Amino acid sequence: MSFTTMSMFAPHIWGSERDAEMRAARAAGWRRADLIWERLLEVANRDWLANDRGRARRHFRQADFVARLFFAATDPRRATAQAGLAILARHYGQLGRAERFQRRALLHWQNAADNIAAMEIRPRTRSSLFHLRLEVLHRDRFHDNLRRRIQGFTTETGDTLRNLTSGGPAPHRHFARWRGERPAVFDDTRKMLAACLLIPDS
Repeated sequence: MSFTTMSMFAPHIWGSERDAEMRAARAAGWRRADLIWERLLEVANRDWLANDRGRARRHFRQADFVARLFFAATDPRRATAQAGLAILARHYGQLGRAERFQRRALLHWQNAADNIAAMEIRPRTRSSLFHLRLEVLHRDRFHDNLRRRIQGFTTETGDTLRNLTSGGPAPHRHFARWRGERPAVFDDTRKMLAACLLIPDS
């Protein structure tokens, strides 16, 4: 299915030539699918919080479709919508379906640590020249600290994925932290944090 067809089911997520965020993402080397996937999951999580389960399921399915169509099998983002679908299935008492979604999510998550080592980290926007110079002078240390921090999120997400069908609350918060943790830059750290945090807080 082309993006033209996809835009019919998600016109407010698709973006246009006037969409500054999409233009910035594309200029940074992202594909349309990268930002559309992120936006679909943001909407799906907001639907879940609003108790609109039908819309949440539709948006999680659309995000899963985008991931399956455009992301490699080793991309940990493939696990994120599957996790949302597992939580929805468990909510409706469909334990067999929930377990199938969980197995797929865990399969796609198994190489998440490898993605951290290979992440492209772009310079952050700094509030002062002083902080910008600090980052330049200590780039390796900054990158190492950032990778360790994201590894912590990745470990927590693995815990949550293993507990999707346990019947209890998730061991960690995810979507509640997304807005505060989302990088302003369009690089691999944003993709990895999105994979970790665009999961409903059940």
